[in-house]
Amino acid sequence: MTTKPKGYRELLDEVIDAGLCTLCGACVGACPYLVAYKGRIVLLDNCNLAEGQCYLYCPRTYVDMDAISQKTFGLPYTGDELGTMREVLMARSTDAGTRERAQYGGTVTTLLSVALAEGLVDAAVVSKDSEDRVPVPYVARSEEEVLDCAGSNYMACPVLEALNRVPRQSEERLALVATPCQCLAVAKMKLNSPENRVDIGNLKLTVGLFCTWALSPDGFHRFLRENLDLPQVLRFDIPPPPAERFDAYTASGRTSFPLKQVRQFVMSTCALCLDMTAEFADVSVGSVEGIEGWNTVVVRTEAGAEVMERARASGKLETAALPSENLAHLKEAALLKKVRALKQIAGRTGSRSDLLYLGLPAGVVDRLLA
Repeated sequence: MTTKPKGYRELLDEVIDAGLCTLCGACVGACPYLVAYKGRIVLLDNCNLAEGQCYLYCPRTYVDMDAISQKTFGLPYTGDELGTMREVLMARSTDAGTRERAQYGGTVTTLLSVALAEGLVDAAVVSKDSEDRVPVPYVARSEEEVLDCAGSNYMACPVLEALNRVPRQSEERLALVATPCQCLAVAKMKLNSPENRVDIGNLKLTVGLFCTWALSPDGFHRFLRENLDLPQVLRFDIPPPPAERFDAYTASGRTSFPLKQVRQFVMSTCALCLDMTAEFADVSVGSVEGIEGWNTVVVRTEAGAEVMERARASGKLETAALPSENLAHLKEAALLKKVRALKQIAGRTGSRSDLLYLGLPAGVVDRLLA
């Protein structure tokens, strides 16, 4: 790893122009030169800083995975399928209305609502769909606003832009809903605290989302506009295998597209991501294959365990054991993503010792690529 200071020029060269940008939003919101626009990061003017936080916190610039793991969990990075965890279980909201509006079991919505109601946090940084179904960063400060943000459209959203816009002098305690790459960017912020932007110490809870890939907000949104009356769409869904389809629901019914047709809009950088289960979140949430209406939940930290316990104690969340076959399949899928990503990266650089942005212990690389 080079010790030479790096800034926006290197960010453009090594990440954005190289097709590695995840559109996480870590480089925008607190910078007058970089903005998120139509699914990409755009440079408005030249910056004269030789060293920049835009480069430092990008999840596709060098990251020492051991240092991040030690800071987050007090443990070395092992490359285990699901990362560091305390508990894996199933959960769902006890409120039928929440489950209907949310994605699958409504667990994320419930955890945020409980965190707000019980004073664990004052606001939640999330994504919210615009009228024509474009996801935009949003700060929710009430349970009603959290519910308005429920669901997913599977497009990348620069959520961290909203986090960066929180004034440094703000004393609001924050929750964040984030994809794996966004969780990694936040972990880098916690390792080296930002200056002149949000006080990262005020981020009290990170809820991670399972993610295999994200869709380009530009290309996929054009596709949706050509095929749907977007303001009429109530929600989107990708059912678990073997469905192989993308569903859009309106009041009049369901419109489906072959998943093969949708995959052409997957962001290329997703193939280089090791993390399927948001390993650096406090608590991670995904679907449960073959069990409709429930979420898989991975509890990772004390903060994650506390919000889960409060949600259960309040009666707003019910939990159950995750069947062993589901856990085995989840671990298999997560491991395959790690292996595929490492092979893609090593194939791109031509060397196992040059993994682009990843600083991994040699033993982890050898084990995963054995």
